[in-house]
Amino acid sequence: MAIKLYNTLARKKEEFVPLQDGKVTMYVCGPTVYNYIHIGNARPAIVFDMIRKYLEYRGYHVHFISNFTDVDDKIIKAAQELGEEVPSLAERFIEAYFEDIEALGVKKADLHPRVTETMPDIIEFIEALIEKGYAYEADGDVYFETKAFKEYGKLSSQSINDLQMGARIEVGEKKKDPLDFVLWKEAKQGEISWDSPWGKGRPGWHIECSAMVKKYLGDTIDIHAGGQDLAFPHHENEIAQSEALNEQKMAKYWLHNGYIQINNEKMSKSLGNFVLVHDIIQKHRPEVIRFFMLQSHYRSPLNFSEELLESAKNSLERINTTTNNLKHRLNESADFGEIKNWVETVQQFKETFITEMDDDFNSANGISVLFDLVKSANRYLQENHSSKQVLQTFLDTIREIGTVLDISVEAKDEILDEEIERLIKERIEARKERNFSRADEIRDSLKEQGIILEDTPQGTRWKRD
Repeated sequence: MAIKLYNTLARKKEEFVPLQDGKVTMYVCGPTVYNYIHIGNARPAIVFDMIRKYLEYRGYHVHFISNFTDVDDKIIKAAQELGEEVPSLAERFIEAYFEDIEALGVKKADLHPRVTETMPDIIEFIEALIEKGYAYEADGDVYFETKAFKEYGKLSSQSINDLQMGARIEVGEKKKDPLDFVLWKEAKQGEISWDSPWGKGRPGWHIECSAMVKKYLGDTIDIHAGGQDLAFPHHENEIAQSEALNEQKMAKYWLHNGYIQINNEKMSKSLGNFVLVHDIIQKHRPEVIRFFMLQSHYRSPLNFSEELLESAKNSLERINTTTNNLKHRLNESADFGEIKNWVETVQQFKETFITEMDDDFNSANGISVLFDLVKSANRYLQENHSSKQVLQTFLDTIREIGTVLDISVEAKDEILDEEIERLIKERIEARKERNFSRADEIRDSLKEQGIILEDTPQGTRWKRD
């Protein structure tokens, strides 16, 4: 079955056909590094990491690039307020970004280019736009002439006339038309700057990504992705710049994740509901945050609250419990029960998972399939079946789906099964030697770690509470 994805540009689901068989070029807009990332930044990091890993699972080689904006107005302002140099502030928050996304299970991109490292390419790109008549200089600034690009507005499905009605020229701007956007900014007194044919300055926001895509991935790529808030004007302007210069489509597919709200309200500093990932992973296990994010389809709006996060934690723990119970049953000596139909049933869950994920990377439905698989495994355990082949098939399939989504299907930071078995053997020996105080000590210690022992005629059984 072919993968289908929702292409913002086409405003419909389309079959995914990459430019080269078996290979995918993918660019995701990264953060502006002037602070720790907030929960809204975490969503695209997680969902496009999930999409990248699913494409790899389906056999594609994915060349994945995500940038850093390490110089812009916000960074300069933050550096001034903190009395810090722009490069050192940006470096500090790039390191913090990597710490946060690693905790959330996000794999680093193949390359994380920075604006400050791409300056010659950005300047060259702007020069070429001027030469082709798509950009103009105005007293040290350079602007893109939007009306010169006839398809402007196609990503956001807006006409130039409609856009022009709501646009205006701000005080101090030197552009010809309200819709024109800046490619190069003349440096203000004391600001960090670079030499250019138009004098000292720095690039505008939109040109960065166009230059990086061209340099590292080529004129046309398979997937360009980012948050819904970037569709206009950022991605619209990227298309205008890149397609004006290269005279070919910038990306075959444009993917955008939905917004996040905090307790059903828009996240903003003024409302006091601005949630930083750096803070929240001090209170909640990062794997729970990832699981919570993937429980919703990536294009759907997502409401974030402590109650919903707690619910996600409980759901993840139910999966962990089933996985541990399967491992425990596998350690028992008995091996009996019907095999074929159960193995076929488990295989069907895997096929259903792939079908759901092939439909626009629907992790919400994929996780629903995982829960159905867990319910089936619990039924198998409750009916006291003990085929090692079936138990292993259940366990392997739960682990496989967990690996694809990169969610923790096995409990972390808990006592290992091998250690539990060792302590149980020690307890049995202690009881044989009538050292009941040691036997009770082992039982109580395990209980404190969530391990319940049950002495039966067949021996001592254990389970995680």
